[in-house]
Amino acid sequence: MSGISLEGRTAVVTGAGGGLGKAYALLLADLGAGVVVNDAGVSADGTGLDAAPAQQVAEEITDRGGKAVASQHSVSEWDSAQNIIKTAVDSWGRVDILVNNAGILRDKSLLKMEVEDFQEVIKVHLEGTFYCIKAALPYMREQEYGRIVSASSAAGLYGNFGQGNYAAAKMGIVGLMNCVKEEVQKYGIKVNTIVPTAGTRMTAGVLPSEVVEKVKPQYVAPMVAYLCSDHCEVSGSIFTAGGGYFSRAQVLEGPGHYFNPDREITVDMIAEHMEWIDNLRAARGFSNASEQTTQVLSRLMQQ
Repeated sequence: MSGISLEGRTAVVTGAGGGLGKAYALLLADLGAGVVVNDAGVSADGTGLDAAPAQQVAEEITDRGGKAVASQHSVSEWDSAQNIIKTAVDSWGRVDILVNNAGILRDKSLLKMEVEDFQEVIKVHLEGTFYCIKAALPYMREQEYGRIVSASSAAGLYGNFGQGNYAAAKMGIVGLMNCVKEEVQKYGIKVNTIVPTAGTRMTAGVLPSEVVEKVKPQYVAPMVAYLCSDHCEVSGSIFTAGGGYFSRAQVLEGPGHYFNPDREITVDMIAEHMEWIDNLRAARGFSNASEQTTQVLSRLMQQ
């Protein structure tokens, strides 16, 4: 029996008609949350519409004794995204948890990628995450409570061939999290990002079948559920999860090399000191942009 309970909480999970989103929705419901199962029912590339996936997952939750309603609204339009959050408020009077998981893929190398392929992936992943967060925040601020978990990707953190559109969106989500975290911390709202490794239709044909069995979506869900709970006190963090592996990831900055800004700094000086500039030994992370800027300026004042 889990010590973590979500009784009395209301959760919205986008892209919950299958794969990772379904695993998140099922676990959150099992822990007691009322869940809006949102999924437009589009294909992996974002085409078509189907109400069945969201409805089937919602029915599965209620058959298990949980509380759920289905939503087929798209995350990629502002008006539609507002209706996703409104579904939670209309059903249970509040929205405590938002899991931004909806996404599509249109993988192509940049030379072959159509502009529309880039725009549509950004629209669903990055704009969709923004719209849902913006729609949920007024309710969370009023409650002085909220948990937001958005999906990034290893492709965004580290790069992957043929996924420039997807990677740009996923790293954009990290930047969005970093700023939202600063803006909402005084309201008791925690904002974090998950980087999952799982066998889903999004990774079909990429991961070998024997590997898929070891990286089921269910193995990521506990990390997401923790970040959605009252027990979570961290905010602005990136967590990786998959196949039993859980870790934190962060952008790091090395100690660097300082030149005297009162003298000319030349290209040759950069070349001569690249070993130090490129050095990540004793690298550190920063909690926000001001902290990084303060470090630069404090060293400058010592010159």
